[in-house]
Amino acid sequence: MARYIILYTLLFLTACQPGRVSPDRQTDTSPVLFPDYTDVTFPCNIVAPNFLITEEGEAFYTEIGSEGQVFFSQKSRNADVRIPAEKWKVLTTATAGKEFYIRICVRQEGKWIQYKDIRNTISTESVDPYLVYRLLYPGYELWNEMGIYQRDLTSYEVTPIIENKSAKSECMNCHTFCRNNSETMMLHIRGKAGGTVISRNGNVEKVNIKKEGMNNGGTYAAWHPEGRYIAYSVNEIQQFFHSTGKKPIEVSDLESDLIVWDCETNQMITDSLIYGPEWMETFPAWSLDGKTLYFCRSKAITQQTPLDSIYYDLYKISFDAQNRVFGKPECVYNASALHKSISFPRVSPDGNYLMFTCSDYGNFSIWHPESELYLLNLQNGNIRNMQEVNSDNVESFHTWSSTGKWFVFSSKRIDGFWAHPFIAFFDPKTGIAGKPFMVPQKDPEFYKTFTKTFNLPELIINPITENEHSLKLIRNKLLSSSPD
Repeated sequence: MARYIILYTLLFLTACQPGRVSPDRQTDTSPVLFPDYTDVTFPCNIVAPNFLITEEGEAFYTEIGSEGQVFFSQKSRNADVRIPAEKWKVLTTATAGKEFYIRICVRQEGKWIQYKDIRNTISTESVDPYLVYRLLYPGYELWNEMGIYQRDLTSYEVTPIIENKSAKSECMNCHTFCRNNSETMMLHIRGKAGGTVISRNGNVEKVNIKKEGMNNGGTYAAWHPEGRYIAYSVNEIQQFFHSTGKKPIEVSDLESDLIVWDCETNQMITDSLIYGPEWMETFPAWSLDGKTLYFCRSKAITQQTPLDSIYYDLYKISFDAQNRVFGKPECVYNASALHKSISFPRVSPDGNYLMFTCSDYGNFSIWHPESELYLLNLQNGNIRNMQEVNSDNVESFHTWSSTGKWFVFSSKRIDGFWAHPFIAFFDPKTGIAGKPFMVPQKDPEFYKTFTKTFNLPELIINPITENEHSLKLIRNKLLSSSPD
């Protein structure tokens, strides 16, 4: 019966298409779309990728189809193409694992010109349906206007999780999840009313990740895969401003160390090998089995150290969760020998790969146009530049999906100013990624007019809003002045 329903739907959609355009001439040139949805592999559960035809013209015809079936067509004087949800759903169901085409005709001086068909693919693999990110202005003046939001990738729905207009204008620093699951998560807010809120096993608790005698509290975090421990770097951060040059704003650690927080005992675990004045350690990331902690490490600096001489290498240290003890640090990738610097190590869910950001110096890669994504094969030690996803501008923060078949990252490739979220397919068998695409928006011109930067994008399998009681507790804890 289901087969007949799908067949009827296809016949209905095809029958309702407006008359096709008969082109006066054809060109081998591909049309330019914004966002650039060409040669892309889409998840089968992604919302419709609306787009703008940027070619000049008096009228526009768009046809989307596959193997002789037309799923959507539109003739309009408007270059704005918005695909109805029900038609996109039929397309993704019918073409999963296959290619589909986008055919564009533009009328110029009364003549219809047909451009070369655009080809995209619908994957049989779905992406984690929710994206959590921080929105803020890219400068430093308006840090008190930011928030953490949840986007449903199967629709265009955006839900505020916490905004600092309700958080006494404090700086919302970080959010992170255990194995892409919102049931085990952490949110942190700086300032007098700030603190760290940990939600796990149905309980929500506010803790102070800064003990007596510590100069700094927990900053960048990573959940141990078992969900009991959180690794933190404790950082003292400073901004620097330049009147000239390509990098008007620079950010650097003045000092940083590593700790591990035990969520069951509210105790801190560390070791002099990763906590002390000789080195700066930051950006922790756990291995799949939780027995190894990866991190970035640089020699300690002084106020006189030139910023462009600070290099971070990739390190690892063993961790015995049962006895709560560390081994000895080992250098995994000596990037400093190449005058390069590493940030944001992330281990894939299958434990076979580690993705990181590489820049010329420092570890705040979001301010470095040269920063790019690299991939370390943990099975054979090979490291390569992920040229298939990088651009000529910033590629920075990134996280894997729960399956390891997708990853999301922040990039400033559109204008060099605002960071936007991009998703790319990843083949674990080959270690090769597909062409990245911008997270679709209802308004195709959204990214041309939206004046905030997308920061710290993380994919999750279930919404934070699924448990309204827990979400209310999280918000109340963040807004309270008490650590308990």
